[in-house]
Amino acid sequence: MKCMTSVDRKHIRRVTDEKAIELYHEGWRYVPKSLWKEVVRDIEKPKEEKPIKTKSNKMSKAQKRHMRKS
Repeated sequence: MKCMTSVDRKHIRRVTDEKAIELYHEGWRYVPKSLWKEVVRDIEKPKEEKPIKTKSNKMSKAQKRHMRKS
């Protein structure tokens, strides 16, 4: 897979190697995958804020086992 951009840089696509060769001859240029991630992939997903989890002071099973052995 390759990332390609049009000459006017309006379109960025992720295409197979065979399709990339065709597009290259049509005037498209190779670009880094990081540019594709910034422009195409990351914009489509809305960012969600995760709720903050509170920690409890309970001992885990491993800690309880260790306390019993002592």
